[in-house]
Amino acid sequence: MAFDVRPGTKRRRLTLVRTDLQPPLADIRFLVERALAEDLTPFGDLTSSLIDPAKMATAHFNTRQSGVLAGCRCVHETFQAIDPSLSIDWHMTDGDPLAAGDIIAVAKGPYATLLTAERTALNFLSHLSGVASNAAKWVELAAGRVTVWDTRKTTPGYRSLQKAAVRAGGAANHRGNLSDWLMLKDNHLVGTTIAAAVDEARRRWPGRTVHVEADREDQMIQALEAGADIILLDNFSPDELKILVPKVEQWVQETGGRRPLLEASGGITLDTLDGYADTGVDLVSSGSITNSAPVLDIGLDVVPDGD
Repeated sequence: MAFDVRPGTKRRRLTLVRTDLQPPLADIRFLVERALAEDLTPFGDLTSSLIDPAKMATAHFNTRQSGVLAGCRCVHETFQAIDPSLSIDWHMTDGDPLAAGDIIAVAKGPYATLLTAERTALNFLSHLSGVASNAAKWVELAAGRVTVWDTRKTTPGYRSLQKAAVRAGGAANHRGNLSDWLMLKDNHLVGTTIAAAVDEARRRWPGRTVHVEADREDQMIQALEAGADIILLDNFSPDELKILVPKVEQWVQETGGRRPLLEASGGITLDTLDGYADTGVDLVSSGSITNSAPVLDIGLDVVPDGD
């Protein structure tokens, strides 16, 4: 497992950052730049400009509810963009479980610029930790019976950050965008068949995953016979899936064909996940992991030095 080792501010400890839980740095910096422009254009932080720039302070990032941490690098980049002299000593990192009252990090630097960076940093940290915490609830309920997948139902511009938060919560990523692999839905099959579309996909994009949606049993069989890599069983109930999955296993036994991954999707919630996890499918996906995640309540207590 890859780690990025970053020295703590006071050189007393090493903070281990799992690089597989991080979004691309270019995406973080782009969004931080946009967020700060939104907050500081055109004249900067007028209120904090009244504070003596020589006044120093200490700030504690602390959790007010339990969850899973994500978005630390966004905070780091926000602080660096506002004032490179600001330092952060991380006590925890992405993927770590949080309990109410935990201190995530301690920041030090000029009082004025700590206040300027506060809201943008917390917006990233609270939102992405909320996604990670929501994903962790799904993973906990699935209890190893099925892999929990996210979807492309993400906030525009934030996909790589939200998908990294999903990984921090222990869930897995569906395709990142339309270029990752081919996914044939009803709307893509106008004037053609599942078999013909899969053949054409293989011809044009050899080596790419071919994913076929099926909302009827006959479509599932066609996808099996066409050699789909993944079959999305859409809008079936758990009871219906308990009938369909054994038919896939039977087809594999009788034909010697390759068994595709089976994904259940369509209106699945935390309340219904337990039933789907016992159907024999390999994957369960839901857009609510990202698009319905509440923020995690994280605060930043800033105290001027000497007070």
